[in-house]
Amino acid sequence: MEAEELLPLGFAASTFRFAGPVGDFSAAEELEGKRLATSYDGLLRGYLAERGINAKVVRLDGAVESSVRLGVADAIADVVETGNTLKAAGMEIFGEPILKSEAVLIRRTGEGGAANGTAREIDVLIRRLQGVLVARQYVLMDYDIRKELVEKAAALTPGLESPTVSPLRDSDWVAVRSMVPKKETNRIMDELYDLGARAILVSSIHACRI
Repeated sequence: MEAEELLPLGFAASTFRFAGPVGDFSAAEELEGKRLATSYDGLLRGYLAERGINAKVVRLDGAVESSVRLGVADAIADVVETGNTLKAAGMEIFGEPILKSEAVLIRRTGEGGAANGTAREIDVLIRRLQGVLVARQYVLMDYDIRKELVEKAAALTPGLESPTVSPLRDSDWVAVRSMVPKKETNRIMDELYDLGARAILVSSIHACRI
């Protein structure tokens, strides 16, 4: 079945890498003639063949990091996230990543591909997913500020297009609402407070359409 990638989803990121006993290896080329344990023998064989590295691939279904200690392999190729499990087994990562991956949205192509939905249905699905992905990167910030300070405050919270500014009962003040990057939340709140903004509130965004 042929498929095409439509949208990276930004989660479940992982890296397929080589690891071996500390100090034993520094590059993939040093694996020539060695035994490599992995749960993903197809990917590993392809990688080695592309680089002309002749090594014996030993397929294991689990606990790959234990294979060296048990004498089954000289090094391993496994999916790595933090690397803590490898360190606990006396192993270290070496060489360039074999493969980097993350969750993605795909669609079947070729004969029968249309059965997966019309172009409009797929566009709607992608737009909804993008709305969630963008929402995860932003928060909604509300605050009150004196009218004469609105321009300076808007420079700190420009939003995606422009902040919303609404009048308050006290005509000297206005309420401002804007989307701001989540990772910048505390810095922006501090700078707004120093500028004179008050009642600064932050809310999560579950979904949006940009």
